[in-house]
Amino acid sequence: MGCGSGGCGTKDGAPGGCQSHGSCSTGGCNRMNVHDWLANLPFSDPESSCRIIEVSFNNGSRKDFFKNNTLHFYEKGDMIAVEGISGFDVGAVNMTGELVRLQMKKRNVDEKSPDIKKVLRRANETDLAKMKETKAREAQVLIRSRAMARQLNLEMKMAEVEIQADGRKATFFYIADDRVDFRELIKLYAAEFKVKVEMRQIGARQEAGKVGGIGSCGRELCCSSWLTDFKSVNTNAARYQNLSINQTKLSGQCGRLKCCLNYELDTYMDALQFFPDDADMLEMERSRAFLVKKDIFKNLMWYTMPDSNKQYPLTIERVKKIKELNRQGVRPADLEPVEVVTSKPKDIEPVYADVVGQISLKSLEKTSRKRRENERGQQGNRQGDNRQQSMGNRQGGGQQGNRPQQGGGNQQNRGGQNQQRPNQPQQQRPNQPGGRPPQGGGQQNRPQQRPPQNRGPQRPNPNQQRPNPNNNNSGENK
Repeated sequence: MGCGSGGCGTKDGAPGGCQSHGSCSTGGCNRMNVHDWLANLPFSDPESSCRIIEVSFNNGSRKDFFKNNTLHFYEKGDMIAVEGISGFDVGAVNMTGELVRLQMKKRNVDEKSPDIKKVLRRANETDLAKMKETKAREAQVLIRSRAMARQLNLEMKMAEVEIQADGRKATFFYIADDRVDFRELIKLYAAEFKVKVEMRQIGARQEAGKVGGIGSCGRELCCSSWLTDFKSVNTNAARYQNLSINQTKLSGQCGRLKCCLNYELDTYMDALQFFPDDADMLEMERSRAFLVKKDIFKNLMWYTMPDSNKQYPLTIERVKKIKELNRQGVRPADLEPVEVVTSKPKDIEPVYADVVGQISLKSLEKTSRKRRENERGQQGNRQGDNRQQSMGNRQGGGQQGNRPQQGGGNQQNRGGQNQQRPNQPQQQRPNQPGGRPPQGGGQQNRPQQRPPQNRGPQRPNPNQQRPNPNNNNSGENK
């Protein structure tokens, strides 16, 4: 998990970003980050201070103690070179001062033991470059080691490979359910990678701690952040806490039961001491009552009847009284359950209006029909205006000075006018104020090419032959 001030990245093996040298206690610098809360406390005897420092390797995956015989004072986050197997190794200072003594006491390590290795020097650029080069090989070595173990048909899984900073030693962490004979595998590894091979068996929980991840609680895994010792966890821990026995919900990323099931188990065990042990079944007058669960927060015991699905909460005193009556051969008629009152405010459900049936399809169809009719009416008005404008432009060109007379003479004038210009090309004429459509009986004998009144604007074809006013029909009209 990164630091809240922008993240604690690593540059050349040293923490960067917030420049706190790994003391920000956010877990972003390494997996098992420790805050030295005794670093700023003064001591009366500085000579008696602890000369042992704790160094973390591979980003907190492994930690070890080293003796500081040099005259240098190292702070948390400093990169130092320490003694290794046939060479040297480079790690980061994780803890110094009096807090190291408490940590050594926890791990049963003697401060004066001769097996504790020494600190060589502060890591220089050459040491850091060599460490960066060897760390880049770990991924390829892990892939190749898994393939070689599969070729030998060994029932084991390679979890992690850690190569020493000088490249002379490699530690292979594997997981296996049974005992594995890997003597031939070690020879193949030594010949393939040209290093001294060390095999270490770890469990599924240690593998999850090395890989890391986010738990179901939304926080970093305990095994990768602070938990170092693993205790056995069984399903009784879930039963005591009234948890459902669901293997999927109770298992962690390692496939085992979650370690956090043991965190509150002692509190539950202390609270359950006040509950009766032999109250799994109560003899009642009509039937038996069976225990469902125990609520240690409200000191209630929930029972159910075979002929009902309802659960009845009883107090501890009432349960003890019923058990005493059962010993005397008396079966009470009523359980006398208590009423559970919760302090949690009741959620007000939103009220929804039932509008089913209020809006019918007929009303929607009527509305849509009216909308279509209005659109058609507006379109017809626009077409009528365009038609009248075109008729005025067509008739008002030669009638500004002489208004046509009413009667049949109008038809003759129109015919004569049309006869003088039979094939005149169509062109737009200006709309003159004196032009009006003819009136009178001559309208009955108008040519059929004229568009009807209710249609859109349609101009007659000028190339089509117009009727002659001197034909027989026109003479009869006269």
